Amino acid sequence: MAGFWNRLKEGMTRTRDNLGGKIRTLVQGRQWDDSLWDQLEEILYEADLGFDTVDYLLDELREEVRVSHPQQGEEVMNLLRKIMVSLFEPSSDPTLLDPQRPSIWLMVGVNGTGKTTTAGKFAYLMKQQGYEVILGAADTFRAAAVEQLQLWGQRAGAEVVSQGTGADSAAVAYDTVQAAIARNRDLAIIDTAGRLHNKSNLMRELEKVVRVIQRERVDAPHQVWLVIDATTGQNGLAQAEVFLKVVRVTGIVLTKLDGTAKGGIALSIKRHLGLPIRFIGVGEKVDDLMPFDAESYVRAILGD
Repeated sequence: MAGFWNRLKEGMTRTRDNLGGKIRTLVQGRQWDDSLWDQLEEILYEADLGFDTVDYLLDELREEVRVSHPQQGEEVMNLLRKIMVSLFEPSSDPTLLDPQRPSIWLMVGVNGTGKTTTAGKFAYLMKQQGYEVILGAADTFRAAAVEQLQLWGQRAGAEVVSQGTGADSAAVAYDTVQAAIARNRDLAIIDTAGRLHNKSNLMRELEKVVRVIQRERVDAPHQVWLVIDATTGQNGLAQAEVFLKVVRVTGIVLTKLDGTAKGGIALSIKRHLGLPIRFIGVGEKVDDLMPFDAESYVRAILGD
């Protein structure tokens, strides 16, 4: 856990300076009084948390202040910290793999979020836990996506099923499931397209992928991971909503938290989408995909 915390803390430096640092400057060594509310509100808005999330946090904080009557600004910051953590509760630790093998996972999200990269990192993570993994390169519409996943398959030590750029993505998904069953794999991870000619084409293609998978396993896909790029801030929420209309997303993977000042987007994702953030990415290495922990995340953006 120490290694996880250090990497997360390092990756979230810009977000912490933008949010936690400004709040500490506001409250440090000061008694709390009502004149500070407007300044706190401005800091939260500037951190790109979104209006709804800021309003929620301030409403909850005002109630906590009313009840507990804190005297010092640092006490109010600690109350805010607890509210942020509780926003992600109750935290769940679901079984990732279905008891009946193979489990089938779908990776969805717009191009540029790190979706294909995350598929490869998931393969590495699960291989490290002793599972046999197969990857499916069903993002056949983006140039070099197939080659990119093949490279990640080599890094993770996982076989990749592919048909090349321009192939029928649903056919690749079907072949991946068939191969996973025939070769007794524990997990099949299928990458999907993030952009076609327009949103309706993209969604129809995604629906087709799900249909062909369900011909083999009616309960599949068992996990649908929606990958969101933290650097896009509130725009990432609008992108996510398109996918929620078509597939039953089971969890969020929040990528590119390192080097962004908009890392607070995790709060808005939970508040706005109501979906659990299960994993985060804080770098470009094969092993940088980490389980999301609310306490560690809030510490990383507000500071110790």
